[in-house]
Amino acid sequence: MLRGLYTSGWSMMANSKKMDIIANNLANVNTNAFKKDTVIFESFPEMLTKRINDTRSRLNPSGIVGTMELSSDVGEIFTYYNQGALTSTENRLDFAIKDSDSAFFTVQALDEEGNAGEYYTRDGAFTLDENGRLMTMAGYAVLGENGHIYLSSDDFTVERDGTIVQNGEVVDRLLIREFTDTTTLRKVGLNLVARTDETQEREFTGQVQQGFLEQSNVNVVKEMVDMINVMRAYEANQKALQAIDGTLELAVNQVGAVK
Repeated sequence: MLRGLYTSGWSMMANSKKMDIIANNLANVNTNAFKKDTVIFESFPEMLTKRINDTRSRLNPSGIVGTMELSSDVGEIFTYYNQGALTSTENRLDFAIKDSDSAFFTVQALDEEGNAGEYYTRDGAFTLDENGRLMTMAGYAVLGENGHIYLSSDDFTVERDGTIVQNGEVVDRLLIREFTDTTTLRKVGLNLVARTDETQEREFTGQVQQGFLEQSNVNVVKEMVDMINVMRAYEANQKALQAIDGTLELAVNQVGAVK
């Protein structure tokens, strides 16, 4: 009976975590190039069960009863990196990556220790600062193969391979990283991802589209359906927990009462 309490309670916690992920997906449905997350459940690992402070049994002085599993738990958060829809903006400072789900623009940002490092984004809504440097809307410098990219104005063109041409001359080429396995990347917030020790690169196989922006790959209808399913699962476990709690109350207050 107590095992049922633990099982229902843990399932409620797991569904609560999934609800947080769904809510985050819906909150970023209009965020440029946002990649949706999903929860992958796994069976709860076996736990050793023993009687606490009970070693009086001569047959089992250790008090060990055995093992048990408590429902399921969140195993990992999986990110879908499939390309979102491309929307024309007719803005020369907007870029999108086409025909490659694993390629990213490279930007320079500070880590938690204040050191500048490479981070990656699919959000190509860029702008120029007062010095003509190409920046993201969040204030991160967009990197080219020669470092920071400086332009005299927004009158320039970008070829499919990322080469930037202004006044008939090549200024630089966008530093685009394409990875062999996107599951090795990790989100760091503000629509940026970072590589890990397992991340490996390959040659860029897609193309850059100037005057376009990639939209979020979140399907609102599917997320709403998932939210309803999670709410139903949460409520079912809640009712089961309340039923078990009521049974325990009767056992303690009535069956176990001494007359």
